Amino acid sequence: QKEDVVVTLLPAGHCPGSVMYVLSILQMFHHLAFNDEFDPSVAVCRFLFEGENGTVLYTGDFRLAKGEAARMELLHSGTRVKDIQSVYLDTTFCDPKYYHIPSREECLNGILELVRSWTSLSCNHVVWLNCKAAYGYEYLFINLSEELGIKVHMNKLDMFRNMPEILCHVTTDRHTQIHACRHPWDDDCFRGNRLPCGMTCNNGTPLHIISIKPSTMWFGERKK
Repeated sequence: QKEDVVVTLLPAGHCPGSVMYVLSILQMFHHLAFNDEFDPSVAVCRFLFEGENGTVLYTGDFRLAKGEAARMELLHSGTRVKDIQSVYLDTTFCDPKYYHIPSREECLNGILELVRSWTSLSCNHVVWLNCKAAYGYEYLFINLSEELGIKVHMNKLDMFRNMPEILCHVTTDRHTQIHACRHPWDDDCFRGNRLPCGMTCNNGTPLHIISIKPSTMWFGERKK
């Protein structure tokens, strides 16, 4: 028996290219979810599956502002949200300790205020963004660069070859006041008052470094 299925990809807002799925025909979804060749946990995604047996929403990790889902035309039928029979919520943050997560705008404003006040003290005051993943911080890098006029140092830029809009905000030149460079022992570097890239002042004056960890995982795990 052959059945048609409509699969819709919805933006997840988690990192570049992340989507959510919406699928219909439940028996087909179960086959996909538990087949040895398919592991939905390895991808950041959100899908809407639609067919004669109903509609299923599958989410990976997602980051949406309040009201953003209401503006997704593909999630609606006319003026109302589509009827969804099942939701598979496969997300890292389905845990009581993540009950309150500050909005992206709140986080950005706090980081901007801190970085602006620190880097304005002297050219030897630098900020290290302790980013644990390769992607997902583009929003932060672009806004810091636009607001403060300071490019963000990276070890390499090849991961952004398909995102040309960010290239004017990042640099491989170590002589900047904002760093997101990486090192296998980057935490040890910071404890020794060193940047992972090894940048030092030209005149031998010690750098003054603060570290910012833009991490929801860390936010949830921290102790009050």
